[in-house]
Amino acid sequence: MALPAMVYSADRREVVTHIRATAEATGLPVMIYNNPAAYGIDIPPDTLIELSRTPNIVAVKESSEDPRRVTDIINLDPESLTIMSGVDDVALECMILGAVGWVSGFANVFPRESVAIYDHLQRGEIDRAIAIYRWMMPSLHMDTHPKLVQMIKLAEQVAGRGSETVRPPRLELEGEQRDYVISTIEQALANRPKV
Repeated sequence: MALPAMVYSADRREVVTHIRATAEATGLPVMIYNNPAAYGIDIPPDTLIELSRTPNIVAVKESSEDPRRVTDIINLDPESLTIMSGVDDVALECMILGAVGWVSGFANVFPRESVAIYDHLQRGEIDRAIAIYRWMMPSLHMDTHPKLVQMIKLAEQVAGRGSETVRPPRLELEGEQRDYVISTIEQALANRPKV
């Protein structure tokens, strides 16, 4: 996954040069990670299309929190990039509009339900996908919080799927944030739908 250099705010030319050089330095397929909220640099659809002309740039993890971006990319060039939603609480919207899946943090907490959403969409069972998605939404909103890593790790622990242990400089959650995650996941587990 390639993303803009984060030490300084790059302009379009610098972003293109950096990501293209990264892709050209490897024979591996490259997914561009567009996350303007976290990195302070947005890679707009026309720039993504330009970057897709580099042979091994094959996908984008679109994390702009704007499902319209999926349509904008497809309208510019439907064959240019495989589009993945990178934001859990707009994943369903993005997949309905043409993203082929999502790179999800909360799939680690609720894997069966995450796969069920995808499978229902693939079969055209929109209402069934929406029902599960709505159940997950309070949890999915944590994906856009600045402490999303700690929140996801704690949620995994509460769900019996992992440990809240995080690597420095991150620290485990305390106080109200910790209570919020625990209560949200416990409520979700108590009302877990059949998939």
